[in-house]
Amino acid sequence: MKKLKQFRLQLFAEAVAGKKIVYMYRLLKDAKTKDATHIAFVTENGMNMSRDADVTETKDGPIRTPGAVEIEITTTALLAQGDEMIKALRDALVSGEKVEVWKVNLAEPGSGGLPASKFKATYYQGYVTEFEETSNAEDYVECSLTFGMEGTGVDGEATVTAEQQEMINLYAFADVKKQSQ
Repeated sequence: MKKLKQFRLQLFAEAVAGKKIVYMYRLLKDAKTKDATHIAFVTENGMNMSRDADVTETKDGPIRTPGAVEIEITTTALLAQGDEMIKALRDALVSGEKVEVWKVNLAEPGSGGLPASKFKATYYQGYVTEFEETSNAEDYVECSLTFGMEGTGVDGEATVTAEQQEMINLYAFADVKKQSQ
């Protein structure tokens, strides 16, 4: 029996930390006047792709007819005081306004070189389909949103400015020397 060669591809791969996948949002009506932004204090994001299929029973066995791909994106965050994006997204649910969503992988710089300002991303358009706000006596207020996307998204590169990267990282590097005014 011939012995198969084993390759340990895992030795060359590096896992992506969850905090490196960020989602940025904007109301489509604001595309000409505002940059997209992230939601502060996100604790979890998720993306679910599914496809239903109709089954037709035949004499030779069942035949499946696949339906359209459906994509849902979820976000859970602690509510930041004065968070305008959470308010805008909640209002978009009520008014039925279309939202733009970018899934950005900060672990994969794009073609812009280093320091990176472009990152691998997927762009979606869709609607806020659910908004839940919970507040109990022992924890912070938590907001959960669900987005129903149209289509399957488009891969490309998103520009994330240094300022946006600092906001996403909560704080920027500070030197040990005293800070100038």
